[in-house]
Amino acid sequence: MHKAFLLSLFTTVAATSPVSSQSMSPMRGEIRSVADSFALRVHPRNPYKHRINVAVRVYDADFRPIDANVTPPVITLGAGGSRSVLVVVRFDGARKRRVRVCTESVPFSDKGFGIKAQVCGKFIAYRF
Repeated sequence: MHKAFLLSLFTTVAATSPVSSQSMSPMRGEIRSVADSFALRVHPRNPYKHRINVAVRVYDADFRPIDANVTPPVITLGAGGSRSVLVVVRFDGARKRRVRVCTESVPFSDKGFGIKAQVCGKFIAYRF
């Protein structure tokens, strides 16, 4: 009886609680470029009712950090806010490059505790 009550209570709470999570769009993309580098634009979004700091970082397909130009690299997003971020990555001699662009929350320095969230998109670029 207790298990059924707890399960029912959990289901009711889960169904009525708003679920918010940090997001970014687009989450996938294909880019074609004739240059030695390629560019893409992502839009981190803050679904919370408080401001957050967000860093945009770029990784290879295996989540190893790679050198990329991110403008701006760190932003503050107000409640419900979104902002455009430009990411430029070099091909480094390759004809195809797979990258992961991640939006990572950065705890404010004046707060004693913070949870770091990470949302990543997968992108593939082809050089002609």
